[in-house]
Amino acid sequence: MGFKKLMTAAALIAATLSAPAIAGDKIRIATEGAYAPFNMINADGELAGFDVDIAKALCEEMKADCKIVAQDWDGIIPGLKARKYDAIIASLSITPERSRVVSFTDHYYSNSLTFVTGKETSFDPKMVEGKVIGAQRATIAGQYLEDNLGDKATVKLYDTQDNAYIDLASGRLDAILSDKLPAYDWLQSKEGQAFEFRGEKIDIDDKIAIAVRKPDSELKEKFNKALKAIIDNGTYEKINAKYFPFSIY
Repeated sequence: MGFKKLMTAAALIAATLSAPAIAGDKIRIATEGAYAPFNMINADGELAGFDVDIAKALCEEMKADCKIVAQDWDGIIPGLKARKYDAIIASLSITPERSRVVSFTDHYYSNSLTFVTGKETSFDPKMVEGKVIGAQRATIAGQYLEDNLGDKATVKLYDTQDNAYIDLASGRLDAILSDKLPAYDWLQSKEGQAFEFRGEKIDIDDKIAIAVRKPDSELKEKFNKALKAIIDNGTYEKINAKYFPFSIY
């Protein structure tokens, strides 16, 4: 085999190894499974939630054969880079730090932060000295606490949002700082009825999007095209209404 043929063969192999999953292929999608109502394990032991429904709708629009898998939050971006899956649909915020290592699609919902505390407590978000405040680790809320209140309050970070709720309900925290939308869902639950939002929402211009590997520009554009389609044809609105009585886009 001549040098040119060797180079051509090597190029073909490299292209195959680096090629992104596209419509018609099997696309592996990761979500966390511990962030209700966006992603969680339902009573049947299956992944469910807003993120999962959006993923399924996008796959149907793309006519793609998709498999949705659970991945612990702390390892969700490393798992994408290691090619354990092709995309992340897990309420992942667009940040400059993350944008350096993954590519984001257009956003599929927007978010703000809010404090949650007991209805009978005197917690004041403007007076946090000596308070113990929790949030999920490696999130916008956790980073905000560390950057803005870490010198005044004791900040406790948790591996999952559910564990932060547990410590709040048990009295081990004075408050939590959370994404507003999952906290809204928790406040409707039996466990959350004794708690409420406190103070003004913190508008951080937080946009939530799908993450893919940097080379996978074709897959990114296919997700963007499918997202626009489900917004235009009303599918997105139906999924939104299943979880929230207001638009979260």
